[in-house]
Amino acid sequence: MGLILAKADYFPSEAMPVSVADRAPQPSFPPHRHEFSEIVIVWRGNGLHVLNDRPWLVTCGDLFYIQHSDCHSYESVNDLVLDNILYCPERFRLGLDWSQLLPLDDADYRAHWRLTTRGMALARGVIVQLEQESRKTDLLSMQLAEALFLQLALILRRHRYVAERAGELPEGEQLDLLMSAIQASTARPFDLAAFCQHNRLSERALKQLFRQQTGMTIGHYLRQLQLCQAKYLLRNTDLLIGEVAFRCGFDDSNYFSAVFTRETGFTPSAWRQRFERTSKPQPLPEQQK
Repeated sequence: MGLILAKADYFPSEAMPVSVADRAPQPSFPPHRHEFSEIVIVWRGNGLHVLNDRPWLVTCGDLFYIQHSDCHSYESVNDLVLDNILYCPERFRLGLDWSQLLPLDDADYRAHWRLTTRGMALARGVIVQLEQESRKTDLLSMQLAEALFLQLALILRRHRYVAERAGELPEGEQLDLLMSAIQASTARPFDLAAFCQHNRLSERALKQLFRQQTGMTIGHYLRQLQLCQAKYLLRNTDLLIGEVAFRCGFDDSNYFSAVFTRETGFTPSAWRQRFERTSKPQPLPEQQK
């Protein structure tokens, strides 16, 4: 089960619907659940976010909707800076249909998105105000906090996109375009020079921007994405090691095994054997087939 974080420790009163917990930086944190729901926005740095046993490599622009039933943790963090926006839907008083903006007890919701550069800038300004109001306990502050949270939810709804679907990217800037292209290329080599030429971007400037915002090189980011995908497939499917390697962008299964072992300390087979299955392997998500 892990830790359970209580509402009383994070909200100033039993009536306040929203609270902000900034993590600058976010340390490694063991598996835990909440008595509340949470939105996670990553501002910079990188790390491993494990959500319901699935590892996600996170960096600037990553966005997660965490429900109270979810279990998550942070590992291998490197100057990871994020905001946790905590909320209790049962305390909302505006009388809105929040289901169009937030996952409310929906088992099929999508937890992971990415936020455009423009969306990050807009969200940051609202969160600063929200953090100030959510510390207070008077009625007007509680109403204003909920109104600011609504504004934030609308910004996220407008500017979020599915990472691996470049066609769904709204108002993309160069870093957004690059992130989307990389995440769509985990099963094949990524040609940065061709990408820059197609989008009329400076390869050198883009490399510098990426390193500045994420703390990683483009190559390291792609490799870590591939390894996260491999961990998920090894744990949740019966695919042969060679098939896992191929789906994660490795043409040579021996080379894949060597890289996986070097990065994790386990061979692919040993990693798989660490986890006992209590049910049949899960079907692959649509984007991974």
